[in-house]
Amino acid sequence: MNGSKHTLDEQPALEPAPKRLKKAPSAPKSSISPVDAFAPGLLDHNSIARFNSFYSKAAPFKHAVVDQLFADDLLRKVKDECLNELSFSEKETDIYKIQQTGDLASLNYLEASQLALFPNLLALRNALYSAEFRSFLRAVTGCGPLSGIKQDMSIAQYTKSCHLLNHDDVIGTRRVSYILYMPLPDNQVWQKDWGGALELYPVRPITRPTENGEEEELEPESIPSKIVPPSWNQFVFFEVQPGRSFHSVEEVVVGDDAEFTRSRMSISGWFHAAQEGEDGYVSEYESQAMKSSRDQLAATQTIFTPYPESAPIPDVSSSAILPEDFLPKDDVIFLSQFMNSVYLQPRTMSALAQRFVDNSSIDLHIFLKKELADALQKQILAADSRDGLSSKERGGKVPPHMSGVGDFEIKGPPHKHRYAVLNQSPSRSGSPSSNASSSAVAPLTAAPLQQILHTLEHTLFSSTSFRAWLCAVAKLLPLGYAVEARRFRPGLDYMLARSEEKEVRLDVCLGLTPGPEEGRDAGWVDPEWGGWECYMAPHDEDQDPAVYRSSGSKTSKPPSDTVSVKPNVNGNGAMNGVETAESEGEDVDQDMDEDEDDSTLLTVQPGFNKLLLVLRDERVMRFVKYVSAAAPGSRWDVCAEYEVGQVVNTDESESDN
Repeated sequence: MNGSKHTLDEQPALEPAPKRLKKAPSAPKSSISPVDAFAPGLLDHNSIARFNSFYSKAAPFKHAVVDQLFADDLLRKVKDECLNELSFSEKETDIYKIQQTGDLASLNYLEASQLALFPNLLALRNALYSAEFRSFLRAVTGCGPLSGIKQDMSIAQYTKSCHLLNHDDVIGTRRVSYILYMPLPDNQVWQKDWGGALELYPVRPITRPTENGEEEELEPESIPSKIVPPSWNQFVFFEVQPGRSFHSVEEVVVGDDAEFTRSRMSISGWFHAAQEGEDGYVSEYESQAMKSSRDQLAATQTIFTPYPESAPIPDVSSSAILPEDFLPKDDVIFLSQFMNSVYLQPRTMSALAQRFVDNSSIDLHIFLKKELADALQKQILAADSRDGLSSKERGGKVPPHMSGVGDFEIKGPPHKHRYAVLNQSPSRSGSPSSNASSSAVAPLTAAPLQQILHTLEHTLFSSTSFRAWLCAVAKLLPLGYAVEARRFRPGLDYMLARSEEKEVRLDVCLGLTPGPEEGRDAGWVDPEWGGWECYMAPHDEDQDPAVYRSSGSKTSKPPSDTVSVKPNVNGNGAMNGVETAESEGEDVDQDMDEDEDDSTLLTVQPGFNKLLLVLRDERVMRFVKYVSAAAPGSRWDVCAEYEVGQVVNTDESESDN
């Protein structure tokens, strides 16, 4: 051995499979019989009947847990081969952060001398996809014929801060998902408060309006009902079901110490439906009635509230040279109750308008009046401390799912987003302010936190006065709005990537996230805390919109002296297929990384008292990264999205006629 580790081609856990399967070399044979590799008695009739009974009654969806899958000696040798001979690459997107090898189907391409380094890993893989074990899975789940030639598995390490958010695993011909745990250190019981548990979610039926009427979907509840902590040699499996098999992996919150390496290591993957040439192959994979999580995410739409018909329409034509020409005095008086007066000065507004035209985004610091911002900061810090969500109270652990509710409620569904929003109680609900003379609660600085946030949401951001100000600085006419005061709790909350396919939107977000004790007004400075907002260029049609890399993503390149096996790499980076090792070269990975870097349009760290305005073109992706349990507290904001109309220059229109 030359001391180097081997790098298999990378297969992100949630990327789509290629459209066709290339013929792969025959799988190398192992000296260990597939049946002998498993724990004694696992595959006999009594065992199958017992697991089938458990599986059929399991909730929130059908699944099974095998406490000991393989012979213990075999699995420990596999663990050693993985740690000593394989390289792991860090992958991070809006939906996951993980350390992962490539697809273990790549073992088929290794030369005999290289393959000799993995005798136990090869034996485990061959046993897992053997006819005997596929028969066991089919008998337990009733899933139908499974492929032995399409193998889809990799090894993952969830080290500190790694996580995988809610999804249903529905891509291509996947039929059964599985995970085999090998947590480290292998001689210690993995503690529950270390994180890394598999979370299973119940679903509820919902009805959505469509162009042709209505359609029913299933969506996951916001809180998991079944938790499976990792345990050595434990095997969890379930049939992949669109709109039903929703699951996630809790963030791992422990790392290495002086004595032990701690990580949630596992072998995970999928069994696919029988492929062409195999018994039970179906030429057209049967379509499902329910949409997958990917389809539902792509179909997400914002519901806007229109402005009152009686509301005046601001004049934003070029004939209005300075903002004072179209921002009435009453609007200035109203807005000055909330905003820093600097941003209401005509010259400032004119300068902002030019910057926005040039850049399509502006970031305004110290947006709220100082006394209002100070009151908010004090109460936000107190709320996190009271709810056990500050780093001091949590000690870096993942909080309970119901943390921070009361005046807030959890908003899902979690395969799209999860965060807390204000309870809209009757005492606080009401129509948005359509009259510029409407005044805020006085004195607002003395009001409770919930009342201040409610006022910003329903009185400031929804007002016709703020609409007029947006016209001044964005040169766009808001037609409708959707506003939320949001709280992203550490260790729990996020918003996955989504876009508007056909319309341009104006995003306005007031960041209210205090920084750590040494710099409250500076916001968050460590990207590892998450919570940053990211805008990404439109994705390819065949690419899963949930697998974009973050700007902080790191893809580890193998050293020049390591073995790099090259299976098929299709245009969107998916590596589920296989092809000859000579068909692709190093340029493929390099080009992919360059494309990923170019796709990031804007990344903004959570800040305090900062207003971000972004003109979001159609198909541009937007997400809020999962807030890590390592964060100092919750990520707070008031976020608005506006339908906008194109400004028409009436003077030019008349001259053209």
